[in-house]
Amino acid sequence: MSTAAIVIIIINILLAKILSVGTTPIMVWWERRVAGFMQDRTGPNRADIGGIRLGGLIQAIADMLKLVFKEDFTPAHIKYKFLYTIAPALVFICSFLTMAVIPFADNLVVDGESFMMQAIPTQLGIMWFLAFAGLSVFGIILGGYASQNKYGLLGGIRASAQVISYEAAMALSVISILLTYGSINLNDMVQVQGGTFWGVIPAWGIFMQPLAALIFIVTAFAETNRTPFDIAEGESEIVAGYHTEYSAMRFGLFQVGEYAAMSASSAIIVTLFLGGYQIPWMDTQTIQSNINYVMIAIIILLPLKAFFFAKWMNKNYDWLDKNDKRQKEKNILIKGFWGIAIIISASLIALIATGLGENGVNIATAVIQIGTFVAKFLFMNFVFIWIRWTLLRFRYDQLQMLGWKVLIPLSILNIVVTAIVVVAIGS
Repeated sequence: MSTAAIVIIIINILLAKILSVGTTPIMVWWERRVAGFMQDRTGPNRADIGGIRLGGLIQAIADMLKLVFKEDFTPAHIKYKFLYTIAPALVFICSFLTMAVIPFADNLVVDGESFMMQAIPTQLGIMWFLAFAGLSVFGIILGGYASQNKYGLLGGIRASAQVISYEAAMALSVISILLTYGSINLNDMVQVQGGTFWGVIPAWGIFMQPLAALIFIVTAFAETNRTPFDIAEGESEIVAGYHTEYSAMRFGLFQVGEYAAMSASSAIIVTLFLGGYQIPWMDTQTIQSNINYVMIAIIILLPLKAFFFAKWMNKNYDWLDKNDKRQKEKNILIKGFWGIAIIISASLIALIATGLGENGVNIATAVIQIGTFVAKFLFMNFVFIWIRWTLLRFRYDQLQMLGWKVLIPLSILNIVVTAIVVVAIGS
């Protein structure tokens, strides 16, 4: 195996790990800050290291450390301690593996050798996602059953009923996607979305299959047990549901698993319906042919973003006492963002001046596409958080009615319409 192959494999694994698990403290912080903003309050912002709070991010890190060092207590009435222990790990592992087949960029060619930009270079694509997304619920069921607690058992039963209802609608919505793209390979699907139809509209899945996109996004919320589909842990009804008897890092694994599942669902939604790593109207070949212009655009945009960020910080993060540690933190952050923008811009200018070879153009294109994917990925995570703090939890009967009486019939109708269109026009 060549050095390039080893480096690319490591980068892909690190990307999958960071986006699925490494972003958990950021997502926890982001969720609490968005909730605070929507409820007209500050949110977490007290914890700091040497006066640096990072807008409250240090609080999320402190909470994580608290869970790590907290006593891991196992109640005496637990009989099946092995099942009780592996349940949170099963949720975590399945959610993490779901991210392994997401393409972060188009196939990267280095020295004539092509590499798939995903953690596990398999052709299974969407089938892999459906398999592991469905398996993660077994951890919830095991956790509720092994807890030998009525609230835990009720949470496990609710989770199993919910996943059966919504997994069917999700799978049916995927069938219409497969008919549209003609492949189960996720990278093939993203490559199709690099084009346009009617010469103007990007050929993204959300425009080509709007009904399938709506159904898939709704069922993805249900698969991740996020509000308004969080009946498996409904605090007002069953205390904490399946994780009532869990504490310390085993409880933490359930929480990390939930955020990993949210990240995986965001990644697959971006891949299927939001163009994946594709920039609108600019497929891989277009970027490679115009790489210097793309880099010049980045050089212009980075200082502009730093300028507007600094302006926003000076307006919304100002303190009367110039010696206040929060004022000092603001100045440090502004200088830090300006420094990052200047370093990146200077590096790009140097690359343009010296010229990029074939490998350099391919690598630069991959980096730009990874950045595009991450931006869409973060946007979709924000949508998950936004919905959670906007909608109320469904009643159990409403949840089942939505799954069986609305989503499944609509999915079947969409398959029929899509099949007719494919047969009529050939694609």
